[in-house]
Amino acid sequence: MNLALVFQQGDIVLIGVFLSLVLMSIISWWVIVVRAIRLVQARKRNQRVLSAIWSSANLAEVRKHAEAESSPIGDLALDSLKAYHHHQHNAAGHLASAVPLNEYLVRQIRNSMTQIMRRFDGGLTALASIGATAPFVGLFGTVWGIYHALINISTSGQMSIAAVAGPIGEALVATAMGLFVAIPAVLAYNALVRGNKTLAQDMDGFAHDFHAQLLNSKE
Repeated sequence: MNLALVFQQGDIVLIGVFLSLVLMSIISWWVIVVRAIRLVQARKRNQRVLSAIWSSANLAEVRKHAEAESSPIGDLALDSLKAYHHHQHNAAGHLASAVPLNEYLVRQIRNSMTQIMRRFDGGLTALASIGATAPFVGLFGTVWGIYHALINISTSGQMSIAAVAGPIGEALVATAMGLFVAIPAVLAYNALVRGNKTLAQDMDGFAHDFHAQLLNSKE
């Protein structure tokens, strides 16, 4: 199928549909590549930082290892240490630190996890929207193209199979392109959501263990 014919023979609406689908495809693949790379890097960095943290002799070494390489778990450890030391030095003169250390750490760690995980949510809304709307955009292009093809056929009076198949076939390409755009977006969205969920579970497990470590720390 020669797509150039669509731009040569199609009207502004059909051309706009194809250009919209091309733009959706570019956006979705950009999000897929960038977010997948970032998620893989985060997992690798988490493994290195996690191993270094649990091999540390004290909290000072934990801070050093967490600062050495940016990672979600490292950032969570730094925020937890900051909250721990803030409570230790300001428990008597700060309203937020007036609560017991256990509750204060739980609140600060939970807030830190929420902020960190927001970094990995970017682009997911775009993927979900593209996956949901691209087939309908393509279908609209097909309906529009078939409508105008039938109008042109009725005007010219040519009712042969050759006269019908060509224009309608070109219009049907819009539906195929809509599916071509939507399927990778939906699959990538599900994979990235699953990856973010796994990352959040890893951080939750670390937060639970590190919270207990801080409560029993003598520093």
